[in-house]
Amino acid sequence: MVEVGGRPMIWHVMKVFAAYGITDFLVCLGYKGYVIKEYFANYALHTADVTFDFATGTTDLHDSTTEPWRVTLVDTGELTQTGGRLRRVLPHLAREEAFFFTYGDGVSDVDLTAVAAAHREHGRLATMTAVQPPGRFGALDLDGDEITGFREKPRGDGGWVNGGFFVLSPGVSRYLAGDDTIWEREPLERLAAEGQIAAYRHDGFWRAMDTQRDRRDLEELWRTGQAPWKVWE
Repeated sequence: MVEVGGRPMIWHVMKVFAAYGITDFLVCLGYKGYVIKEYFANYALHTADVTFDFATGTTDLHDSTTEPWRVTLVDTGELTQTGGRLRRVLPHLAREEAFFFTYGDGVSDVDLTAVAAAHREHGRLATMTAVQPPGRFGALDLDGDEITGFREKPRGDGGWVNGGFFVLSPGVSRYLAGDDTIWEREPLERLAAEGQIAAYRHDGFWRAMDTQRDRRDLEELWRTGQAPWKVWE
């Protein structure tokens, strides 16, 4: 698992949700899913002092900092696409309740309570958090041919992109045909065509970890205590 600050990326994402009172998680497993299973199987041991009594065969945890989370890990297939993974885990969710859905590789300081409220207000089947990613390079401020200043990684071209934090109502199930369903294609396209998806625009921090460069940037923010996604105490 890719880590930031010695913690798997998925831990950072879950901590963001937990900061808003969301502590019941369902994780879709694919390639090397056993690594995530082993991480959570031993999670309490890594977040506490521990006494192993080999005479009695008991294990006692002391001063545990383990979060009060409920985590369900579901093998959804190594080759299953994003929409297919969602389809496979729907039976584990409450049939009548909306739920959050995210990829697990992006962090943000988005107000998840506000996203959920927007979803309830507009009444559509899906809400997508829309974000404006930063540019990859610094920019020049120009006055004619004169350079008047420099800007470090300004916003991109002004376009909004899928930020990966969704709120979905159970009715999205009818848009998920099978394991080959790619969530970002036919399901989202149909939802948009039928007027069943709305955007929640987030102007704050958002980053996805897609490259080693992304990892270095996030690691530096965490190391220097400047991680905007750390919305928990």
